[in-house]
Amino acid sequence: MLNLVLFGPPGAGKGTQSEKLIAKYNLIHLSTGDLLRSQIAAGTELGLRAKQLMDQGLLVPDEVVIGMIGHKLRENQSALGFIFDGFPRTVPQAEALDQLLAQYNTQITTMIALVVEDEELIRRLLKRGETSGRPDDQNDELIRRRVLEYNSKTKPVADYYGQQGKYTAIDGIGDIDTIFGGICKELEKSDQKAD
Repeated sequence: MLNLVLFGPPGAGKGTQSEKLIAKYNLIHLSTGDLLRSQIAAGTELGLRAKQLMDQGLLVPDEVVIGMIGHKLRENQSALGFIFDGFPRTVPQAEALDQLLAQYNTQITTMIALVVEDEELIRRLLKRGETSGRPDDQNDELIRRRVLEYNSKTKPVADYYGQQGKYTAIDGIGDIDTIFGGICKELEKSDQKAD
């Protein structure tokens, strides 16, 4: 099973690369935002709990998010693998994910981080904001805060996977297909190590 954590700040190109990876490797995309929305729409117990918290402007606790991921793993036990997008964001989330995957006799294969300079990220997000309609992509100050938040909170997660020998940085600037080729090369290396 190929289980990939795709990591990178807002605007690094995770969405674009996720689509290409899902198509090539037949992975199931696990985006915590999408999971929350689908559980809420389905009216599940976890979804209702998440909605109550979100309606109060509170963050959804790790155990609820892990519960949703566990639900998705149970539903897709014959999957070839998963791509984790936007999760884990903290070391406790990474540890909880490791424990959850161990229950299914699998583990994270690798974490690939798309590395992009802060000023390039800001430029990309402002450009995306011209067409996306997302207010968080249209405000320079808000974008800088999101990038700073990513840099301060998520670096320990990269270190966590680095200590397991599962972290690879890929230059996220350049031609989309060239970046994709670099990611695929790393995945094939990780797959050979696992064998």
